[in-house]
Amino acid sequence: MTAAPVAVTGAAAIGPVSTAVRLGGLFGPAIFGVTAAAVALPEVAAELRAGPAQVAWILTAHALALGVGTAVSGRLADSRGARLTLLIASLSLAAGALVCVLAPSLGVLVAGRLLLAAGSGGASAVAVALLAGVAPGERPRVLAGYGVVLALFASGATLLGGLVTTGLSWRAALVLPVLSVLAVPFCLRLAVRPGSRRPLDVTGAAALTVTVSTLIVLIQARTLKLGLPVILALAVVLVLAAAALAWWTARRPDGFVPRQVIGDGAYRIAAAIGAGVFGALFAAMYVIPQFLAATYGWSVLTVGVALLPGAVVGAVLSRRAGRPGARGARLLLGGTALAAAVALAVTATGRGGPWPAVAAASMSLAAFAVTQVVITGEMSARLPLPLRGAGMGLLNLTFFVGGGVGSAVAGALSDAMPLHRTLMVVALFPLAAAVVAVTRAPNRAGPAPAPPRR
Repeated sequence: MTAAPVAVTGAAAIGPVSTAVRLGGLFGPAIFGVTAAAVALPEVAAELRAGPAQVAWILTAHALALGVGTAVSGRLADSRGARLTLLIASLSLAAGALVCVLAPSLGVLVAGRLLLAAGSGGASAVAVALLAGVAPGERPRVLAGYGVVLALFASGATLLGGLVTTGLSWRAALVLPVLSVLAVPFCLRLAVRPGSRRPLDVTGAAALTVTVSTLIVLIQARTLKLGLPVILALAVVLVLAAAALAWWTARRPDGFVPRQVIGDGAYRIAAAIGAGVFGALFAAMYVIPQFLAATYGWSVLTVGVALLPGAVVGAVLSRRAGRPGARGARLLLGGTALAAAVALAVTATGRGGPWPAVAAASMSLAAFAVTQVVITGEMSARLPLPLRGAGMGLLNLTFFVGGGVGSAVAGALSDAMPLHRTLMVVALFPLAAAVVAVTRAPNRAGPAPAPPRR
């Protein structure tokens, strides 16, 4: 038997604004794992005597474990409940942060980042699952406030990374995702839905983990400077793991990757939109700070301050996205993504001084916040309650993989052309997301049917 549909009643007692702040505080620090950590990489390389390709593993390991941790924790929340999943994620975050702080070598540091990111992914998955479980009457206001909080986290990540690296140390900058633990005590009251107690599909989880891990390493192969034999071996593993995952999903439609969820066309469209927006954000935050520093002599702190207005834009648009109907929200998402694409393309021309680059980063941040609000709202209404955690976890896994592709494309192209020129290609990510958002509106058929009871 599946668990009875129980809404997250704690949100009604706490209030929509408080709920949004708590869940945003649980998800938001995950953003620091990439953007804020990137600021500290030069000092990591200098102190640990490592090259750029070696320290790149710090970001690659984080992206890898963050995506996998999101998917696994989403399924765990469905099976064992959000409260237990949140506690496990907190322990992983704390343990990973401790390893990073004490790491004597790069290898130990990367291992700590894997553990840290797995916990960060778990916290993010629970935050999104709890957000999706808010009662429909309260959900629009909670989503609007949630988007505001995420916009603040995203726009302040570069500035915070620079301040922490300069004022404390690069180790402190690398463990900033552990700040999610501070929000855990305030979110436990929201985690009232029990798990279904269905057994976990370990085989499906392993197949998905290997598939995603090899994919992320392959798309970072140029940055990591992997040799041809290693690339070929990884490609073979990827094909075999993907084939095994497809075969197992067909055999176990209610397994780790539920066929009912991934078979929904609206779900796949939402995944494509999010992947495009995240790809633009990760690539922009990789290229634009370097471009402003190299071309105009801006410091990390100057770049961070310049991006703060993006929080205001993202906050205003996120609040707006939480109010209109599905069609109006999609148009707002598409317009924001299109504005990011145009600003990225203008930056690529090298005209207009530094301000097109600032606008491009700001609109990419705003598109990220609006996407979280719109897509979470749509999928919350479509996913059946027993599969909501798994569905949202897999969805965010797709988003993070899209972000990894975006940063990998930007990194690979920057070796062959001027840094700002790479943004012309990066602009295709939000452009594709904008086109899909406005042309493939969700149908009005309502949520997908619940899985058969056992």
